[in-house]
Amino acid sequence: MASSLLMNQALGSRNVALSFGLDVRRPATGTNTRTERWRSPEASVISNYLPMRSLEVKNRTSVDDIKSLRLVTAIKTPYLPDGRFDLEAYDALMHMQIINGVEGVIVGGTTGEGHLMSWDEHIMLIGHTVNCFGTSIKVIGNTGSNSTREAIHASEQGFAVGMHAALHINPYYGKTSSQGLVSHFETVLSMGPTIIYNVPSRTGQDIPPSVIHMVSQNPNMAGVKECVGNNRVKEYTDKGIVIWSGNDNECHDSRWTYGANGVISVVSNLVPGLMHDLMFRGKNPSLNSKLMPLIDWLFREPNPIGLNTALAQLGAIRPVFRLPYVPLPLERRLEFVSMVEAIGRENFVGDKDVQVLDDDDFILVGRY
Repeated sequence: MASSLLMNQALGSRNVALSFGLDVRRPATGTNTRTERWRSPEASVISNYLPMRSLEVKNRTSVDDIKSLRLVTAIKTPYLPDGRFDLEAYDALMHMQIINGVEGVIVGGTTGEGHLMSWDEHIMLIGHTVNCFGTSIKVIGNTGSNSTREAIHASEQGFAVGMHAALHINPYYGKTSSQGLVSHFETVLSMGPTIIYNVPSRTGQDIPPSVIHMVSQNPNMAGVKECVGNNRVKEYTDKGIVIWSGNDNECHDSRWTYGANGVISVVSNLVPGLMHDLMFRGKNPSLNSKLMPLIDWLFREPNPIGLNTALAQLGAIRPVFRLPYVPLPLERRLEFVSMVEAIGRENFVGDKDVQVLDDDDFILVGRY
């Protein structure tokens, strides 16, 4: 029995070796030379075969669908006390955006603190948003980076998990030339519908109109989130380039006077219904003026410090901050309560009474 088993194993090994082009025959007795040279195995060849080609219809949104958006919220990312994402609170925020008519969200943008996330967290949150809300609202992932390689990789992953469009900033800190900007944007535009984001106050570099005019010819270019001002907005809209105002304090005039499609908004995290009215119901200088004190309050300190503080006071999120962000001081927190009362609590997200939080109520997380 044992000898038969050994013989079968030996024959099996010989057959395997022969199938890979190995000649395992022993040389003739008394010689040390091989009778045949080793032959490389031949791979089977199928003509016109691409191993990575997929014939499945992709779940993609058209560029025109993105161009049609009027109100997009740069959605806040809430946290648990240990610094992880609070997905239950996030889902509640998303639900309030949808029922108030918001058409799209930026996931992991500046407001959503994408710069404080690992890429694993970032892509997970994009995928979660698509999975839970992608049939009700357009999901635009902030997959931009000052590294073209990183922007490519993040965008590939974002589109793979189903995001409808990407938001791309110009490379910051390690700034490049105008031609470098064109090359960077052309590279990332190849992957799907894209909004370019110009915010010189954060990047330290304005994207000049000459660059936007060049890349606007790309079929995946949806438009620009522009923060320079309404004169720049008009320069683009006069030439048919789709623009969203990136400034809440200018968006009413951008939309109704300077030709912008709408706004990518921070304040809509707090009052989505009123921002919907501002973008959809024609000129309304009275409503715009009513919101201006809230907008000014939000941006006295760098965004998202004011927003995080406000949502915590409304009870819509836990009072947890990922450092280096810290809450507004008590004086400002008192001002917010007065503003909520002036505008009307019913216009704000959440269903709890607005409250003044003590310093000790806030949790600051450095390791997350």
